[in-house]
Amino acid sequence: MSDKNESDPSIVQRRQPTEAELRRARAAQKLRENLQRRKQQARARRDGEADLTDGLPAAKPHQSDD
Repeated sequence: MSDKNESDPSIVQRRQPTEAELRRARAAQKLRENLQRRKQQARARRDGEADLTDGLPAAKPHQSDD
C-alpha cells in the first residue's frame, strides 16, 4: 500500500510562512493601522475635535535652571 498523503491531491499541504513573509505581513498591518489613525485625525480636525493620541504624549517644553 502506498501512502495516501503523497498520491491524494485533495489533501493540501500547508507550509510555514517564511521570515520575509512574516515581516511583510507585520509591515502591512502597521501601515493599515497608521492609515486608520491618520484618517481618524483628519476627521477630527474637520469636526473641530482635538487629536487623540494612542502613543506617548507630546514632549514638554524644556525648562532651564536659570
